[in-house]
Order: sequence, then structure tokens, then C-alpha cells
Amino acid sequence: MARTATLASGEVSICAETGRVANSSVSMSENPADISHDQHAVRRQKLADLRAGGFDPFRANVAPTHFSQDAKALYVDEQDNTVSVTVAGRLVTFRVQGGSSFVKIQDQQGQIQLYFRKDVLGEERYLQFKKLLDLGDIIGVTGTLFKTKTGEITVRVESFTLVSKALRPLPEKWHGLSDAEQVYRQRYLDLIVNQESRQRLMTRARLVSAVRRFLEDRQFLEVETPVLQSVAGGAAARPFETHHNALDTDFVLRISLELYLKRMLVGGYDRVFEIGRNFRNEGVSRRHNPEFTMLEVYQAYSDYRGMMTLVQDLLRHLVREVIKPVDENGQPVMAIKHAASGELIDFGADWREVKYKDLIREKTGNPGWFELSKADKIAGAEALGLKIDPNWEDYEVTNEIFGKLIEPTLIQPTFVTHLPKELCPLAKLTQDDPSTIDVFELIIGGMEIAPAYSEQNDPDVQRQMFEAQAGEEVQKIDQDFLLALEHGMPPAGGMGIGIDRLAILLTGAESIRDVILFPQLRNTTS
Repeated sequence: MARTATLASGEVSICAETGRVANSSVSMSENPADISHDQHAVRRQKLADLRAGGFDPFRANVAPTHFSQDAKALYVDEQDNTVSVTVAGRLVTFRVQGGSSFVKIQDQQGQIQLYFRKDVLGEERYLQFKKLLDLGDIIGVTGTLFKTKTGEITVRVESFTLVSKALRPLPEKWHGLSDAEQVYRQRYLDLIVNQESRQRLMTRARLVSAVRRFLEDRQFLEVETPVLQSVAGGAAARPFETHHNALDTDFVLRISLELYLKRMLVGGYDRVFEIGRNFRNEGVSRRHNPEFTMLEVYQAYSDYRGMMTLVQDLLRHLVREVIKPVDENGQPVMAIKHAASGELIDFGADWREVKYKDLIREKTGNPGWFELSKADKIAGAEALGLKIDPNWEDYEVTNEIFGKLIEPTLIQPTFVTHLPKELCPLAKLTQDDPSTIDVFELIIGGMEIAPAYSEQNDPDVQRQMFEAQAGEEVQKIDQDFLLALEHGMPPAGGMGIGIDRLAILLTGAESIRDVILFPQLRNTTS
């Protein structure tokens, strides 16, 4: 009679190799999915039996010739029983039927089925396979490819090796864990049993790789700038602080990549980018994590409109080459479904461009909004249902309307341009409206994906902007950056893209935690 173990992700089998071993006093449960409280002890006993027989799985290894999907791709009918492969992975399905067994292992690419037969392995070896292996063990096998009656390409196992014994059982049902945050605390288990998580995080990795190739193909140079900085510049955010003992100097973890990358422009590198971690000692939410990944890119002799073209081309490239959406007929399209609303986001259509002030006037219904007093703006915002702090600056009241009532409604790709100058001291002032700056915020799916500027390269204006901001934000002025500007920085366009938010958008994730391998969590006692 067949016995099968299943997890939330489907059938799971595990198999391992033993060397020559003594008879085991402990056998696999008749129902491997019925994981009891003493499974840890049972598995440790199996490990002890293996070692007593002269074999230590933690000193064994295997040399795979192929990943699972690459191996399956080698099979063609006329080569039946001739293609030999060595594959390795974690046992995720175990189905034993007398003298033959089907199992599946899982590796980086996915799963592949293995076929074990007693008359191929020999009676002693086949008994070791049945009695000493458990779901979760990591094994390597060598054998030939064939196709089963159900059409599944399978490895007919000729030899196998156990290379890691799982001493704790895999979760029977992922949703049965007592703490929902366990998905993030024990991401390694999530990756084993949750195929959706595996695929989402794999897609994130491919997005980052595709971004690099895209920029390098356009002659952008990838550089690395300091994470430890003496001044937290490039953004208005609270940094993490630390101290370097040898230098007896206080440092902060960077909150932005911007100011050092602009130093590269001064130094003569005309097209640069960095994909790196930023750190902000602030709140945690669906879209915010204290440690996050940013792409920042700078191009000399360009401006914010040059960045519009660049980001359009980049995102369309990522959708086409990484996400690869198709319609109901399987034909390639340039649209993906917005996770929250279900609306199709069309990356192939023309992207809307609209001024920040026009959106505010439209939402408030007041063409003269920007001429109102602060008190009248507070009253107007509260009439729209917003809670306003009376200590906020004038521009903060207006930006609350944008952030809470306008941005979430912009599902299709939208360039919001010419924001108030107070929102960014690093951009050039708009010539015909010095109350605004030459910038855009790209909003897609109701969230900001990429801000971009015509970079300020006038050192005197930059100093004035910094000094005006310094009284409002808890940050120092980066004097060395101002000194660099005095040596001359070419006109340039610059842009930042939050990689985590980009992954949320393109994978349909619900939270930033779903696209970060190991998000920060509150410490808990065990």
C-alpha cells in the first residue's frame, strides 16, 4: 500500500544516501505527514544509526551536473534511458510502493521526480533508503531520464547519497504556524514549502539583475559608495548612529546614495549607478522597512526629462523580459494586474504627465489654492477629511492632500511634475515658477516608484537650499559635498528607484516584507 507525505505546497518527499550502516532500530512512521512531538528525537536516532554504521551525512557531498529544470529539458523521446544526470535537493515528496518508490526533490529551479527501485539499488541499499530518510533530508542522485505513463520526466535512480540530515521536520501546514510572523522569522521554511514566496523572491533577484544589464548596456558604470558616513545627507530622515572606536569618530548609516554619487559626476564619471542598502531609523509599514534597497542613477548632460525616457524604457524592459505577462490566449502583453484593485496597469500605453499643482487644484476644487493662507489650507484639508497638525508647515498641509487623497488613486503610470521646492533641496528651481523644482515623481499602482530631478549644480544655490532646510530637519550640512560642487559638476539628471517597491508592484505582493528575504522584526523571547 502506498504511503504519501504532503505539505501545504503539495506532495513532499525526502531522500538521502547512507553509506554502509547497521540495521536501524527506528523506522519511518506509516504516515510521515503525521508529525508528532518526538520527531526530533526520532530523526536524531536515525542520524546516530548512520554514524554507528560508519557514515556521517554531514561529511558527504555530491557534484550535481544540472539543476532540476535544466535536467528535464535534456529529455527527448529517442534518448530514453541514455541521458544520465546528477541532481541534488531537498526531499519534498515521499511515496513508497513495495519494491519501488517515487519521490521528489526540490532545488533552486523547482522540483524533479525520482524513481527508486529495489532491483536497481539492491535490497540492502533500498531498505536504507526507506528506513533512514525523512522529508526534509537533502540528497544527491545519479540516474537516467525517462518519462512516466503520466508524462512526467523522471530520474531512474542508480545511486544516491545523503548529504544533510534534517533533524527537525518541515511544517505540515504553513498556515498552521502559531505566529503569522513566523513566515518572516523563519524565511528558510517559507522558501521550502511556499512556492509563491519562492517564485516572488526569485523574480525580485531577476529584476535586480535585469536592471544592472539594462544600465550597463547604456554605458552606465556601477560604483560603490560608503555606507558609513559622517553626515546623513541626500534625504530628510532620521539615521542610525554608530561609533568607530579606532578613529574615535561618530558615523551614521547612510539614508541615501545621492551625495556620493554626485561626487562621482564631479570626478568625471558621466553615467553612474549604485544598487545598495539605505537605513532609516523610522517607522515600519506595508511599504517601509528600516533597511531597504535603492537604485540611484545619475547621467551628466541630462535632466529630469532625460530620466523620464530612461525610467520608461527600463520599466517596460523589466515587464517584457522578466515578468513576461500574457493575455488569455497566451500572447505577450505589456499589462499587469494591480494587486489591490484588480485594474490592469498598462505599461505599453502613453504615460500621463501632470503638474503637482494641477492635481491639488483639481482635488480641492480651488484654482486659487496656492494663494490661500495656511489657516485656510488647514481648513480646506480638514474639510476633505484629513487630520492636520497645526504645527505643520504650509507645504506639508498641501502635501498631505497629495499623499493621502491623490497618490493612492494614480494606478496607471503617471509622472507628477514640478513639486514644491521645499520637498527637495537638491533639484534645480523651475525657471518660470521658482516656487517649484524641475522634478517628477513616477506614481504607479498608487505608490511612488521613482523620483527624479534636474540636479542642482550651482554651489551657491545649493548652499542656500541646505541652510533653509537645516532649520526644519534634524541633519547637518554636508560641507564636503558643497566643496565638491565648487569644483564644478556638469548639468545632470538623477533618479532613484526603490527596488523593494518595484518588486511589490511587479510581483503583486501585499507588503514590503513579502519581497525582502529577511525583514526586520521585533525581538521575541523563545
